[in-house]
Amino acid sequence: MPRRKRQFKREWKPDTMYGNPLVGHFIGMIMWDGKKSTAERIIYDAFDIIHDRTKKGGLNTFEQAIKNVAPLLQLKSRRVGGANYQVPVPVSGERRQVLAMRWLRDACRNKKGKGMAEKLADELIDASNKVGTAMKKREDTHRMAEANKAFAHFA
Repeated sequence: MPRRKRQFKREWKPDTMYGNPLVGHFIGMIMWDGKKSTAERIIYDAFDIIHDRTKKGGLNTFEQAIKNVAPLLQLKSRRVGGANYQVPVPVSGERRQVLAMRWLRDACRNKKGKGMAEKLADELIDASNKVGTAMKKREDTHRMAEANKAFAHFA
């Protein structure tokens, strides 16, 4: 019998400009204190900055960044015989996107000096080119999973 309450899959509303549920979900993740219009403005401004810099669509760059940052493996802690092991397990599709968006958001929030739209645009461009802080987080996760591959049989 599970110890936790069952979590139900949440359906995210598409955003107003593009009608994309992935962007709607990201707006919800960027939002602070229920200020959705501020979060929307930040994301749409970032998309405009991306379009000005790269001449590609901001939405295409965003989707490419999510695809690049999404991890294939993650570590789960398993207790076996009094010892805790970090066991590498594959990541499901929905969780891959959530982790990618969370890492992008945290990378932007930890930078200093610019406005949030500028920082988000920088990070999305970097992630779409497979560099940047969020990609480093993904590579670190994969490296840890590779190092703990010996414990995979505990999964």
